[in-house]
Amino acid sequence: MKIPKNYNHKETEDKIYAKWEKERLFKPETSIEKGKASHDSPYFSMVLPPPNVTGILHMGHALGITIEDILARFHRMKGYKTLWIPGTDHAAIATQSKVESILQKEEGKNRHQLGKKKFLEKVNSFASESHDTIVKQVRKMGASVDWEREAYTLDEKRNRAVKTAFKRLHDMGLIYKGMRIVNWDPRGQTTVSDDEVNYEEAKGKLYTFYYDKDFPIPIATTRPETKLGDTAVAVNPGDKRYKEYIGKEYKVNFAGESLSIKIVGDEEIDPEFGTGAVGVTPAHSFTDWEIAERHGVSIKQIINEKGEISIQDSEFNGKEISKAREEIVEKLKEKDLLVKEEFITQNIAKAERTDGTIEPLPKMQWFINVNKKFVFPHSSLPFIKKGEKITLKKLMELSVKEGCISLVPKKFEKTYFHWINNLRDWCISRQIWFGHHIPAYYCKKEGRKIHQNDAKNNFYISIEAPEKCPFCGECEMVQDSDTLDTWFSSGLWTFSTLGWPEESKELMNYHPTTVLETGHDILFFWVARMILMTTSLIGEIPFRYVYLHGIVRDERGRKMSKSIGNIMDPIEVSDIYGTDALRMSLVIGSAPGNDVKISEDKIKAQKHFANKIWNATRFVVSVMPEEKKELDKIIAGETILLDNEKKHQEDLKKHIKEVTRHMENFRIYLAAEKLYQYFWHNFADIIIEESKESIYKGREEERMSALQNLYLHLTKQLKLLHPFMPYVTEEIWSMIPRSKESENYIMIEDWPKN
Repeated sequence: MKIPKNYNHKETEDKIYAKWEKERLFKPETSIEKGKASHDSPYFSMVLPPPNVTGILHMGHALGITIEDILARFHRMKGYKTLWIPGTDHAAIATQSKVESILQKEEGKNRHQLGKKKFLEKVNSFASESHDTIVKQVRKMGASVDWEREAYTLDEKRNRAVKTAFKRLHDMGLIYKGMRIVNWDPRGQTTVSDDEVNYEEAKGKLYTFYYDKDFPIPIATTRPETKLGDTAVAVNPGDKRYKEYIGKEYKVNFAGESLSIKIVGDEEIDPEFGTGAVGVTPAHSFTDWEIAERHGVSIKQIINEKGEISIQDSEFNGKEISKAREEIVEKLKEKDLLVKEEFITQNIAKAERTDGTIEPLPKMQWFINVNKKFVFPHSSLPFIKKGEKITLKKLMELSVKEGCISLVPKKFEKTYFHWINNLRDWCISRQIWFGHHIPAYYCKKEGRKIHQNDAKNNFYISIEAPEKCPFCGECEMVQDSDTLDTWFSSGLWTFSTLGWPEESKELMNYHPTTVLETGHDILFFWVARMILMTTSLIGEIPFRYVYLHGIVRDERGRKMSKSIGNIMDPIEVSDIYGTDALRMSLVIGSAPGNDVKISEDKIKAQKHFANKIWNATRFVVSVMPEEKKELDKIIAGETILLDNEKKHQEDLKKHIKEVTRHMENFRIYLAAEKLYQYFWHNFADIIIEESKESIYKGREEERMSALQNLYLHLTKQLKLLHPFMPYVTEEIWSMIPRSKESENYIMIEDWPKN
């Protein structure tokens, strides 16, 4: 059989992927049917971190998909029942914001002008189109996912899982509705979680002032406008400067507004920071809210959802914050109350999805209580017994600390524990239209209707919408208008994709999943929440390993961005250089947790490597015997190897062991480098060149020994390379002479043992 002179990835990749799909080779059931695995074989399972249906995949996605596919193909060849489930995420806030932006640009309307029904039709249409694009891109990357099990975080099955999870957590006493301070996004008009807030450095001013001439303590702030909502000043009880004032209450006139300020002693106040006194604005600061709770201080909201001052009968009412700030500072100057102004660098909180400036506001919202002890209802976690009491924070901590879940690299454990120690109750409600609606229902009957700002009225949690009110037994119920945080539904991903809340065979056979591969930047967004949801709801860990990859940067180490103009589209790159070249360029040099640099030259180098594999194969095939008996003898491995070839085979065995060890320990980048170096500089440069003397001029036994050595090296190295470069190895496998016992597809061949 002759192999064409050149490898053409454009002609082969789509064709090969279609064959894999047609033969259903991505399914664990197929491996069992073909005898490559049995029902008793160990399993290897993963979920694809679902890409947001907001656009196209980027290089970060390409890196993640490549690493995951390498792991899946490796374990499949090792004889594991291998299941890799794909899917997409509805990404509620991001998707709604994207469509709102398009709507405003194309039609000059906002969602309220269009109406909820028509707007959601547009959102779903956009999500569907984006999904189709993403699926094509995942296929292009060579991902061997089980497409027949594809899921969507907003589909019917996941919706039932979400409602079931909400009800069970509520019944366990872990979900509550209450008035608490939250991150409010005035631009998106919704709450966002702590982890969806970015902090941007900006120049600002620190103002030191007195409320009025009769107030004894100076305070400092970067936001004088919020002082209109101050109800206390907190000092350290050990601070001798202010000790005599603790417990006293002062009536002050601040910028024309009458305030009542109580002096409280709080151990959390640092006497060395600023003036050692903190103006307490409970309604507009998380820290101040906690101080107010500790000391029974009243709460006064003075900023509304639009980000404007909202004080009835005040000259500042309705004014933008920046304008109110200017006017208040001027009033302080006029009354000689401003002690000093200092230019500082400060962190401004921004909503990740809309870039709106965050305003901490007190709002009636739904929360998951992470600090409340509850009776653990399961019996499958080794560090907690059924019936014992534990908090969600402790569950999340012990899952990692006790070694049930391993973070790769381990250095992220310190970061993870620090985050858990500072975790507040998780606000799970969002004031947007797109997403899973909270399964809480309110009676329409007068006297029982729930208002969003009234915590005392009744609500009814139900998986199914109740036909009639369970309270009055007569009227209809209205569902809560809020939707759930996207991370609530994606937090169920490892088990909702396996059939939960049903006790399916898939859930029993493939959960906990083996590994979750994802970016280290969503360790808290997603990974931690998956641990929270899975341990509490089904009493299992969601995965045994978490492989955290870094950020893909350009050759100068810069993050890819439109403003710099250094973005590389993985699909365009694959079209030019081939998917195999892109995959190898992404994993070589990509140690877990570290950022990886990518450049066109790096991808070109791997394109040359693909060609090297192709040309080396052409040579080996070209020198194989034409006489069938001789060829069969080589394919069957019956030729006696001479000393030189024996040494090469011993080296190959060591190579296989080393690559396998790297793969089993998640050192994928080292395995890739080893494969590259060995094939090019050992096999191609040394072994092939040495063999030519024996093949063309040697005795018969020398010729056959050299040919046997070449054939063994080629076939085993193709198998080792397959998880990394699936397309070129599969194409070559279909062209080289093989035994009758070999598989038609290299992707289901056995991983070399020696």
